[in-house]
Amino acid sequence: MSVIALIVVNLDRTAPRALITFILNNDTIHTDMPPGMLLLDFIRYRQHLTGTKIGCNEGDCGACTVLIGSYNGHEVQYRSFTSCLTPLGNVHGKHVITIEGVNMDTLNPVQQAMCDESATQCGFCTPGFVMSLTGFCLGKQPPTAANAIAAVDGNICRCTGYKSIERAAARVARLVEQRNNTAPISFAVSQQLLPAWFAGISERLNTLTASLNGEFEAADDVAAHFVGGGTDVYVQHPEEMKQKAIRFLFGQQWLNGISRNADRCVLGPSVTVTDLQVSPLIRAYFPRIDQYVKLVSSTPIRNMATIAGNFINASPIGDFTIFFLALDATLVLSTGAQSRELPLSRLYKGYKTLDKSAEEYIEKIWFRLPSPSHMFNFEKVSKRINLDIASVNSAISLQMEQDVIARVNISAGGVAPVPMLLEKTAVFLQGRRLEESLVNAVVRVAQTEISPISDTRGSADYKRLLLGQLIRAHFLTLFPQLRTEEVLNIAE
Repeated sequence: MSVIALIVVNLDRTAPRALITFILNNDTIHTDMPPGMLLLDFIRYRQHLTGTKIGCNEGDCGACTVLIGSYNGHEVQYRSFTSCLTPLGNVHGKHVITIEGVNMDTLNPVQQAMCDESATQCGFCTPGFVMSLTGFCLGKQPPTAANAIAAVDGNICRCTGYKSIERAAARVARLVEQRNNTAPISFAVSQQLLPAWFAGISERLNTLTASLNGEFEAADDVAAHFVGGGTDVYVQHPEEMKQKAIRFLFGQQWLNGISRNADRCVLGPSVTVTDLQVSPLIRAYFPRIDQYVKLVSSTPIRNMATIAGNFINASPIGDFTIFFLALDATLVLSTGAQSRELPLSRLYKGYKTLDKSAEEYIEKIWFRLPSPSHMFNFEKVSKRINLDIASVNSAISLQMEQDVIARVNISAGGVAPVPMLLEKTAVFLQGRRLEESLVNAVVRVAQTEISPISDTRGSADYKRLLLGQLIRAHFLTLFPQLRTEEVLNIAE
């Protein structure tokens, strides 16, 4: 099994603990600290690199942002991470860059842009912004100002009002425009965005990962806690997780990848939201994927959060749970010795209660690729437009035969104890001719299936209203020929 396979925390303190090995800036690190320990704590309190700041400890503020690079067989791919939610076990065999790792004798162009545009005041958030913009320089997305600004969507500043930071991001984008076809790391080193030693990191990381191959084996501990990206469990139980026995699933090659198998799309459970977004296969079948993803969290969290983790978290408002429910996704659950298939819609037995044994993990996720006559849409409403937990979310997948709805799935979150398929609503829609009056009728049927409660994200009545509006949004988005004023003529 691969290195990056599984690292185990042994709860017997007298037994030797396996070493975690990774490159931190320009140094190779070997540590026997608990793999469940947070990377942020290790960086600050064990390595004394205090430029990475402690802010919210929930992945919201971005003050603790670092870059983590993984060797993919021919190059190192870097993405921004919030180190306050990243366990040490998830950086085994990787390259971690902190603000100290990009410092040189003089300010680099990213730091200089922040300085020249007065994009820093108290300075507490500045290292996080610099790291996110450095991650943009090491990415392969088009070097536009909009993309540079999007790269800092996980960073909060309480001082500047952001306009100065936006100007700095635009300056960085103009620099990256000159890259053309040069490899990102080579360009960054040539422009002194990064120290010269970065030129040798790819070879070093390749050698490191090869040397670690087979070093760790799977834990024979049925009580071990499975951890993917850690973006939720480390918010809820940070202290408890530091000493837990853990099976790390994030970044394992055998649990990763997005592929096509005949008419099926097959995903590894460690696929992240970003992996989903950049996948050529997903982009071909879901041309609005960028719009959907923009509604979900921030860039660093999307880089860390796994699709399977979203399912297993069992939140009634899990965004990608709702997304894949509408696609009628199927899970392959495994104990390592035995596997079984389970429709995602049958995973949830009650609030935070799953049809899954403790030793089972998601081995694969698959769904049938949409045909040319299929249509799909995802909608979400939250207190903030972006980067927030949903008040209500919904997705629809339907197949048309001329102007008749032949097949349909509608999912909804935030309106019941579990993420749900609106089965009665789907039955009502099937075989119906598409027209404006049908949409309001569908909303009325959907209201009979849901049981929202009042909480911090809205009253029960408000959530009922939201679901109705999201269903209307599905139809107006997918069928722009519908007369908007008649669809929105609400008479419920």
